Amino acid sequence: MISPNWEKRCLMILDILNASVRPQSMDIPGLRYRALRGKPTRYSVRVTGNWRITFAWDDGAIDVNLEDYH
Repeated sequence: MISPNWEKRCLMILDILNASVRPQSMDIPGLRYRALRGKPTRYSVRVTGNWRITFAWDDGAIDVNLEDYH
């Protein structure tokens, strides 16, 4: 379960992610889009504080997670 304070932002991010045609489509002001190191390549966008939605890409977003990776 996520914090009720994050619900609206998470849903907005997931809607944008669902409509994206490439990972770079998430490079929107305020989301702090980043390509992460490692193989396979994963990406992150900021929800709040240390919490990020992370994902991989294979013809669309896959392996989508909400995580505190700091």
